[in-house]
Amino acid sequence: MTSRSVSLCDVRLLSRSGCAVLLMVLGLGLARPAAAADEPDLIFRRSTVFKLMSPNDKLATYGVDDPEVEGVACHFTVPEKGGFKGWLGLAEEVSDISLACRQIGPIRFKNKLGQGDDMFSKRRSLFFKKMQIVRGCDAKRNVLVYMVYSDRLIEGSPKNSTSSVPIMPWGPTDAAIQKCGEFIQ
Repeated sequence: MTSRSVSLCDVRLLSRSGCAVLLMVLGLGLARPAAAADEPDLIFRRSTVFKLMSPNDKLATYGVDDPEVEGVACHFTVPEKGGFKGWLGLAEEVSDISLACRQIGPIRFKNKLGQGDDMFSKRRSLFFKKMQIVRGCDAKRNVLVYMVYSDRLIEGSPKNSTSSVPIMPWGPTDAAIQKCGEFIQ
């Protein structure tokens, strides 16, 4: 009698697609964010749809500082699915995201930036959707422009929101206003 090892993805136990999904889920569970500072700050949540036996649907508002431009913060509100799928992290989140960015101190550019560079991104579904905040510069008006959108691996989403931050002096000691056009490559 010979002994035979059985792998997790033995064809008799799981279909090929089921095996692929299982391996992707296990791989995602091992992935960690680069640093805790990369996570946005939760400001508050508000329930929108009551569910008796599972978590409610909610709107959540988060704050995030621009990592490359000191003195700018953005706040965004995203819907969060409740129910058992939302609780398990399996729900497909919708693409409705609002955005507001403001100057919160003297603006200082840390490095040269590319027009349309990612400022922040966060996964919105288990596999395919990602929310992204990108930054650009309107050099003529000396205004930073931020846009939030969500994408899918297969098809894009036309839902988006835009916010602009005029670069202004901040207090009497901030006399030298930087020009965003000088920091865009």
